Amino acid sequence: MNKLCIFTGTTIGGYVGWAIPDYFGWGFGWSFVISSVGSIVGVWAGWKLAQHLN
Repeated sequence: MNKLCIFTGTTIGGYVGWAIPDYFGWGFGWSFVISSVGSIVGVWAGWKLAQHLN
C-alpha cells in the first residue's frame, strides 16, 4: 500500500507541477523544475496517506 500511494502521489504531483507552468507558457525549464518539486511533494503526500491508512 505504501508504494502504491507514493507512486500515485508522485504521478499526480509531477503532472500538476508540469501543467501549471505549461499553462502560463513559462517554458520547458520551469516546467521541469516545478514538476520535480511537485513529484517530491507527491512522495510526501503519498507517504502520509499510506501512514494514515495503515
